Amino acid sequence: MNIIVERFNKIKANIDEIKSKKKINIVAISKTFDLNHIKPLIDYGHDHFGENKVQEALTKWKEIKSLKPNIKLHMVGKLQSNKAKNAVDIFDYIHSLDNQKLADILSKSQKNKNKSLKYFIQVNIGSELQKSGISVNELDSFYTYCTQEIKLNIVGLMVIPPNDGQTTKYFKSTEEINRSFALNELSMGMSADYLEAIKYSATFVRIGSSIFGSRS
Repeated sequence: MNIIVERFNKIKANIDEIKSKKKINIVAISKTFDLNHIKPLIDYGHDHFGENKVQEALTKWKEIKSLKPNIKLHMVGKLQSNKAKNAVDIFDYIHSLDNQKLADILSKSQKNKNKSLKYFIQVNIGSELQKSGISVNELDSFYTYCTQEIKLNIVGLMVIPPNDGQTTKYFKSTEEINRSFALNELSMGMSADYLEAIKYSATFVRIGSSIFGSRS
C-alpha cells in the first residue's frame, strides 16, 4: 500500500478510537504538493482536500474536479478579496471568511455563478495581532450580517489557536461559542492536535504533513 494512504488510514484509525457522535471529515491539506504526490489518496477514494492559494487550486484541481465531481475542495488559507471571484469557481468550502468586504464579494459572486458554497467564519480566538479572523466580540454581528443580510451558508466556525501551550482552553471556548450559534460543523485541529480538537466537537480536521510528509 502507498505510504500516503497508509498514513491516512492510521489517522482515520486514531479518529475512530475516539468514537465521536458526529462524522469527522479529514481535510487533506495538499497545498504545495503536486498532483502526482496527492493522486494515491484521490485514487483511494478520499474526497476532501485543502488548498491555501486560489491560483494553485485552479491549476491543480480544475480538470480532476470535472472528472471526479465528488471531490470537495476547501480554501483554508487567507482569502484576499481580489481573489474571491475565482475562489467561487473552484472551492466548495471557505474556511477563512473573516471580513464584510470579502463576504459581500463572495455572496455576489456565488449568485452570479449560481453556486452555493459552505462557509466557516474564522475566529481570532487568541486575539493575536498577526493572525486573521474576526474578534470574538464582533462575531455576533458579523454572523448575523452573513446569514440574515447576504444569506451565506455559514456551517461553523474555524480557529487556529495560539501556539502558547493552552490549546485545550481555546478548543473548549470555541466549542462553546460554536454551540451558542447552534452551528453543526467546526473546523479545528491540525496534524499536531486533531485528536484533542475532536474531543471538543471538531467535525473538520485539517491535516497536511502527517499525510503527505513535510513540505520543502
